[in-house]
Amino acid sequence: MPDEGLTLREAAAILGISEGGVRKRVKRGTLRSTLGEDGKRYVYLDSRDSGGGRGPDNGADGGADALISELRDRVQFVERQLEAERQAHAEARRIIGGLVQRIPELEAPQEPTEDTETVEGAPERAEHRSATGGAQGRSRRPWWRRVFRG
Repeated sequence: MPDEGLTLREAAAILGISEGGVRKRVKRGTLRSTLGEDGKRYVYLDSRDSGGGRGPDNGADGGADALISELRDRVQFVERQLEAERQAHAEARRIIGGLVQRIPELEAPQEPTEDTETVEGAPERAEHRSATGGAQGRSRRPWWRRVFRG
């Protein structure tokens, strides 16, 4: 069968697949095509592409060859997609591992320490601390004690 421009519908009928299958083959580059002046896509088949026909050189299993070719294309696509997912999964595991290592740094202390007690809870200790602690102790005193007691 010589090279000839066929519409998507004609190419699908010859190949024994759907028009969508022809579009996907054109997109993947397994079938040559051009966009005509009328805006239609024309597909060019050669004798090895036209597996749907039963000419003297194709034999009775020409349709099976086309199906095998289509399945191989799909398997290659799925393998590429699987590899991309594996890479994304490995990246996610790397990020999660880094975050898990930082959990001890991010966790709050479990028991309150002397520094976290409020001034209202222990006013005598707060005054004592301010006398010995210098400027740091003064910043923890309530504003009214700083103003009225000096």
